[in-house]
Amino acid sequence: MPRARKHLVCLDTTPYYHVVSRCVRRAFLCGEDRVTGISFEHRRDWIEDRVRLLSSIFCVKIAAYAIMSNHYHLVVKLVPDRTTNWSDDEVLDRWAALYRGPLLMQRYLMGDTLSEVEQDSLASIAKVFRKRLTSLSWFMKCLNEPIARQANREDECTGHFWEARFYSQALTSDRALIAAMAYVDLNPVRAGIAKSPERSEFTSLRARLRQGATGAHSTPRQARLLLPFADGAAAETLPIVQQDYLQLVDIAGRATLSGKAGRISRRLQPILERLGLSQNEWVESATRFKGAVRKGDLQVAKSA
Repeated sequence: MPRARKHLVCLDTTPYYHVVSRCVRRAFLCGEDRVTGISFEHRRDWIEDRVRLLSSIFCVKIAAYAIMSNHYHLVVKLVPDRTTNWSDDEVLDRWAALYRGPLLMQRYLMGDTLSEVEQDSLASIAKVFRKRLTSLSWFMKCLNEPIARQANREDECTGHFWEARFYSQALTSDRALIAAMAYVDLNPVRAGIAKSPERSEFTSLRARLRQGATGAHSTPRQARLLLPFADGAAAETLPIVQQDYLQLVDIAGRATLSGKAGRISRRLQPILERLGLSQNEWVESATRFKGAVRKGDLQVAKSA
């Protein structure tokens, strides 16, 4: 029997979740329909643009993503504590970037003077919206509904575009988080539509590598929404350095999985060599990752 979403998403257990949304009625989210020859590639930009917008409004950060032909994956981190620093005005402004809101809210944002009773009502409205801006369910609702409307309008049809609501999986450890990220970034390789993860379009790994190639001052917009690795200067980072993660993805991608046609060819050089990253650069980066412990070929931070 399906469990309520509030029992599946519990911040007392973990802030990280792997989320999947899949199209219904064999609809194409992206890619090219081989039967009709119609290309839906532009819809990948819809997803990236919408995720980037929502991550700037909600208390949700993105660790990884992959946009496939009829579904997409996200690995997200919920950070509800961010709302404690938001005033009611900021909460209302953030919500107004997505919805018009009730008439009282519209009047206030337009500069109308409210009575004391109306101010109390507005405070209650802000409290509701503050809670919604920390909700994974509301984040996914605000992501999927506009995409469905755009796709149905383009397809000149009505009805459901997404299969059910969305699938969510709690990631209760650093190892689970990093494994989920690697799984997501390897999706195009496993599907046989890319030969290597660095050539996989519309994935977080590809966006991160493009970010490194273009430099910090010309960061691709897709990479700006991503949580940085532990070798970065940001205050909040993922529990692994980038070179370790690249090696993990490369090793995992070479393994043959039952039911999956694609894998990284064993003839390819290791990923650090393919990307032109020297061993010295990798060692220097890895030694800056304090508090790490060696677990096989994967270096992850100790759990609190």
